[in-house]
Amino acid sequence: MAQIEMRRIGRTGLKVTSLGLGCATLGGSRIGVPREEAEAIVRAAWTAGVHYIDTAPYYGFGQAERCVGDAMRSVPREDWVLSTKVGRLLRPRRGPAPAGDHTMPFDPVYDYSYDGIMRSFEDSLQRLGLARIDILYVHDIGARTHGPAAHPGLMRTLREGGYRALEGLRRAGDVSAIGIGVNEREVLLEALDWGAWDVFLLAGRYTLLEQAPLGDLMPKCIEAGVSVVIGGPLNSGILAGRDTWNYAPAPSEIVARTKALGAVCDSHGIPLVAAALQFPLAHPAVAAIIPGPRNVAEFTGNLELLRRPIPAALWADLRAAGLLDPQAPVPAD
Repeated sequence: MAQIEMRRIGRTGLKVTSLGLGCATLGGSRIGVPREEAEAIVRAAWTAGVHYIDTAPYYGFGQAERCVGDAMRSVPREDWVLSTKVGRLLRPRRGPAPAGDHTMPFDPVYDYSYDGIMRSFEDSLQRLGLARIDILYVHDIGARTHGPAAHPGLMRTLREGGYRALEGLRRAGDVSAIGIGVNEREVLLEALDWGAWDVFLLAGRYTLLEQAPLGDLMPKCIEAGVSVVIGGPLNSGILAGRDTWNYAPAPSEIVARTKALGAVCDSHGIPLVAAALQFPLAHPAVAAIIPGPRNVAEFTGNLELLRRPIPAALWADLRAAGLLDPQAPVPAD
């Protein structure tokens, strides 16, 4: 089996596989993946050569971190890269869990303060059962998540408090890289003005379907030496044949654009999902993509599609049809 390409994270010494494993699906809430299957997915990814795993306290309210730790604890820690997130603390759930919910019995509470970041980091180590986290992302800060009225105050809390905690952890060597993991580019552009970041995790905003960051965020990241990890390269399912976009039913204009992308891919005999997985990796700012498979078969399929040869004419036809930004790098370039 061909090895997966390794790429450097910012100006750090960390290198990740260009295909990582996103664990949002493994928490057991939105998708309902039971723990046994979740651990099987993690082990399958490792066996296939994926050496970068991303998780978060929010995924299953601790469940995904436990699955990753249990599946990977016997693997030498220096052989793989782990990222998790801060910005939420987990508090005991007072009511019953919904039917079919595989999450842990906790509720998340936002906290971007110095003490909140340090507490979250220590809690993650405990849930993972591991002694080191390589990359620490601030999770889901921004106006899209919290609203335009609340965002400035939360960002100030992060800048004046939480960021000092991140810097301290990095300076002490407790983590190797710090960043932000969000679904909106605007907050990343804002953070570039005041923070010395190593990597951003941007979910759903630089994909075959959407390329808005191409004109501002991506060149600024290259200039600042900040890597970008692309979460949700399939836009939460719409590019993989499902009807969800941004974790909700896709609006008609997104469905229409996806069908147009699919028609061009079909004309070349290439599955849309193959083009969607390969496209983001052509950009020089991108270190990795981290799709979130729901089972082992889906992971294996993604890996095969990532390696599928795609003719240069497909990318040219997408550009000619106005479905791809003319300035977007593509694998054939």
